[in-house]
Amino acid sequence: MKQREVSRTAAARPATDGAGVKINRMTGFSGVYRMDPFLMLDEIRSDSKDDFIAGFPPHPHRGFETVTYMREGSFSHEDSMGNSGEISAGGAQWMTAGSGVIHSEMPEAGAERMHGFQFWLNLPASEKMQAPSYRDIQSDEIVSFDHEAAHIRLIAGRVGIGDSEMRGVVTGKSTEALIADVSLPESGATSLSIDPDLTIQIYVYHGAVTIGDKEIPAGVLAYLGTGEIIRLSASESSGLLLFGGLAIDQPVEHQGPFVMNTAEEIRQAIGDFQRGTLVQTS
Repeated sequence: MKQREVSRTAAARPATDGAGVKINRMTGFSGVYRMDPFLMLDEIRSDSKDDFIAGFPPHPHRGFETVTYMREGSFSHEDSMGNSGEISAGGAQWMTAGSGVIHSEMPEAGAERMHGFQFWLNLPASEKMQAPSYRDIQSDEIVSFDHEAAHIRLIAGRVGIGDSEMRGVVTGKSTEALIADVSLPESGATSLSIDPDLTIQIYVYHGAVTIGDKEIPAGVLAYLGTGEIIRLSASESSGLLLFGGLAIDQPVEHQGPFVMNTAEEIRQAIGDFQRGTLVQTS
């Protein structure tokens, strides 16, 4: 079977979001860096609470999904659907904004350090105006297993290990989203089978990971080419996020917290928010 190789790389860039939270951002809105079906990846990582304690006060979304995964620290979530919950180290939350939601994500008041990620996952045109939904995924719910030298936490999607297939907590999405946190020890290596129809990227958050003849250092995103097998190795203790899905391949119009297919739909979303009709109440 064909092994996937690195087709290009891009370095994360410093940015701020929310009420001044410092982040490292990988954006896929533009054509050359498009991560279809993913739109964006943010990493929050700091040992100084001043970098993140202001959090993300209430703000709107429409037309896509947000997936938050925490490695250290915790966030509390509240939204216009009446949901509230907290995810701590090792946990995740999955929110489908759909037709419209207003939510907040705030760190615990006593937090001293934070390391987490948020993905923006696009929705096809036929699903953008679906009813919004939300779920917490606590650390002990996430599928965790060892394969060869790797330890893998599978949040969403499917991967093959030898003659077996492992399934994450979230499956059955139209985009077949795959999200996994992979840890490798010094001189460790592993091979994973991946659906060849999925686009695949990796983001190295610790150490350095080699794919084929290319070593990807921390803070760099690698886009992988086609194939059924991903071979990962590391000369030092390393960690990475492996993610991808079925490309939607539809026009993307984006402004602030709204992601639709046309400029008119964006204007409608902004107008609905300004009129107070973004969130539908029964």
